[in-house]
Amino acid sequence: MLEVLHRLLFATLDAAPALVFAALGAVLSERAGVVAVGVEGMMRVGAFCAAVAALVMPTPLAVVMGMLAGAGLAAVHGFLCIRWRSDQVVSGIALNLVALAGGTFLLETHFGPNGTPSIQQLSTWELPGLSSVPILGALSGHAAPTYLALLLPVLLQLVLTRTPLGLRLRAVGDKPHAVATLGLSVPALRWGAVLGGGLLAGLGGAVLSTTVLDRFEQHTPAGLGFMALAAMVFGRWTPLGAFLAAAFFAFGNALRIGLASSAPGLLDVVPQGVLLALPYVLTLVVLTLQGQRNSTPAALGVPYEQESR
Repeated sequence: MLEVLHRLLFATLDAAPALVFAALGAVLSERAGVVAVGVEGMMRVGAFCAAVAALVMPTPLAVVMGMLAGAGLAAVHGFLCIRWRSDQVVSGIALNLVALAGGTFLLETHFGPNGTPSIQQLSTWELPGLSSVPILGALSGHAAPTYLALLLPVLLQLVLTRTPLGLRLRAVGDKPHAVATLGLSVPALRWGAVLGGGLLAGLGGAVLSTTVLDRFEQHTPAGLGFMALAAMVFGRWTPLGAFLAAAFFAFGNALRIGLASSAPGLLDVVPQGVLLALPYVLTLVVLTLQGQRNSTPAALGVPYEQESR
């Protein structure tokens, strides 16, 4: 029993970082009032650019390139939504479609439909003294993004709730005109949040291709961006809440893998497609249980117009 729990926890910690980073990026953007529907596309370009960059440079630098790619796509979203006041949902959906089509085109043109060549994965860290401890030993043997994913939600929670910058970001998502009366730039605050969210979403995608996988594949990130949005909603737009929801979804994915590997006879009874759908079914169940509880930022999706004050 302890061995099963150890394996589930280890697999969850491997699967969670990409989802956690994307969910935190969505929290950051939407807390400032900009809808983050384009997280899926940002993850996709981050994963693709990181995988391609890792073919010619050290993997840690490739991860940085993936983050910058995510921020680049977020900048397009910011330009459309903040500068031109476009519909934020439509802009996000358009970015997802562009990332899907563009990534597919570039992949098939340069590498073929099966994915990029294998790359060097990020190295794993062994924590002294933990490897032989039951259950807790699952915390050892992961790459750096796993440990960052455990620390970053706490730091971001403290920033949003305990610092002037965090309070301003939250205020600009609720009452932007009140922020403007203090002499602060609403567009600048929203730009910072959108670009920061893009960096985190790009990091989530880069983690997929450099840690979870060792390449970029055709269907990456396979809907994880939308699961990150669900984690954000279930977490009530808070970093810690989003982290817990993302960890729960990652556990569902680990459970699917564990069931398929430890009980191969189960596939004779339950179709493989049902197991593949398990994390997404858990997402729908969680959103259903969310019900009418609403912590949505008051100005989310509302373009800021200075002249309307």
